[in-house]
Amino acid sequence: MLVLKRLVLSLAILIFTIQYAYSADVWVNDLRKMFLKHSAIIYEINLRTFAAQDINKNGIIEFDEGEESGTFLNAITKLDEIRQKGINTLHIMPITPVGKTKALGTAGSLYAASSFNTLNPQIVSSQSALSGEAQAKKFINEAHKRNIRIIVDLPSCGSYDLYMKRPEFFTKDKSGQPVVPADWTDVRLFNAGSETSVNRDVYNLYKEFVDMVMELGADGIRADVATNKPAKFWKDLISYSRSKDPQFLWLAEASESWNEPVSEYAVFTPYNKLLEAGFDGYYGSFFNLKNYKTGKELINQILQTNSNISKFADPKSVIGSFTTHDEMSPVLINGNKFSEMIIWLNATLPLNSYFVDGFDTGDNYIYMWANKEAFKTYTDDDYYFVHRGKIDIFNFSRQPGGKNDRLLETFIFANGFKREISPIINNGQFIPLKSTSPSVFAYALSYGGKTVIVMGNLNFRKNTDTTVYVPKLEKENIIIPVKIDSIPVSEHNTIKTTLKAGETIVLFVNDLEIK
Repeated sequence: MLVLKRLVLSLAILIFTIQYAYSADVWVNDLRKMFLKHSAIIYEINLRTFAAQDINKNGIIEFDEGEESGTFLNAITKLDEIRQKGINTLHIMPITPVGKTKALGTAGSLYAASSFNTLNPQIVSSQSALSGEAQAKKFINEAHKRNIRIIVDLPSCGSYDLYMKRPEFFTKDKSGQPVVPADWTDVRLFNAGSETSVNRDVYNLYKEFVDMVMELGADGIRADVATNKPAKFWKDLISYSRSKDPQFLWLAEASESWNEPVSEYAVFTPYNKLLEAGFDGYYGSFFNLKNYKTGKELINQILQTNSNISKFADPKSVIGSFTTHDEMSPVLINGNKFSEMIIWLNATLPLNSYFVDGFDTGDNYIYMWANKEAFKTYTDDDYYFVHRGKIDIFNFSRQPGGKNDRLLETFIFANGFKREISPIINNGQFIPLKSTSPSVFAYALSYGGKTVIVMGNLNFRKNTDTTVYVPKLEKENIIIPVKIDSIPVSEHNTIKTTLKAGETIVLFVNDLEIK
């Protein structure tokens, strides 16, 4: 009997060991949980350029010269670098095939989708015997091995090619022509229906996309211009995905700043209705930072955003949308100091960090051949169409990246600092601090006897003298400078300093809690 018990116990231990060994290699999606704790550090990439091999350094990928654009497979070679930068999530711009008719750029816009249930052949390596789906799965699996999550972009509209194949999917104007939303001349507006009657044809198209990316192993979806579909449409789709994976993340491209539809023929669903429909987060309006002249404007935006997401029974969060692929490179707006400011705001605010490929090394996204006639094209557009100062999503172009090593060092350090202070960000209070200078913003995050103090000068042309009032601060407090150029002087309840133009200061106080 004793021998039998020992045999059963040994067998149980063996089974547990085998299960543990296998489970160690099985990825368990935790993106939604991490996002809702403001802990995602997201890096947006265009796979078509992410690992592009521009051998002659002319900025264009010339296949006839043996050069290779970015693919699922060569992207794997950059994953270790991504992890070393402190990034734990990749947002991949659309991986769907792109339209070639009435196109923008020589490769076609990534957001002009011609199919929603197949992969873009442009990012599938022809040098591998693996199918496109197998290549995509391999890339995602390799990302997961490095503890990197994957968000895949869901395009908002369909290409003209798709319209020609399935015109019943699209909204028509009064003359019966497909609607061009905003100034996006390469796409046509889907007819997603209304709150009372969702268009099941378009819904099923999107459902096929969800099935595809979940089958590939993705951890979430970013919905492009989510505002132009009814909340009911999204509620049904999100519920469907959650029935398969409760941790599957949904991020809405939406903002409090947006209050008009992209066309008179389009529906408009505001950000709060999208959150009610099940989205975990949205963009907020942090991209307006470039327009702010006073610290009060930034602080008010943070307070408004915090108030907005606190109104929901289920947790919600936002991304630091200070810079996205729709925004001009920060170094063109206000130089390197602006990029540094964006890095530290992402690292110290209760939000998920968000950056675009090339931002961390100071890419200005200026292409010498931009908007000139092309030597070769793969669409019906004969020009290298580009948005000035924005990452190229229209052509087979170079790998993004600048040459600013100092900015990269700051980027890596700040991402590490964010991980260290995550308990303060997740559990502490955001506390606005008063400043004597209108151009200076200042705030604190405090929890567990520790406080992070951040102040920045939104005047990028002049140095600014300021006094910031910090409740309970005394000379005896231990202040650790995390990021400073100017030297701050602490006194009773105050910090005095002269902030250089565009300077951001970050301080860590090891023995202070503000409530």
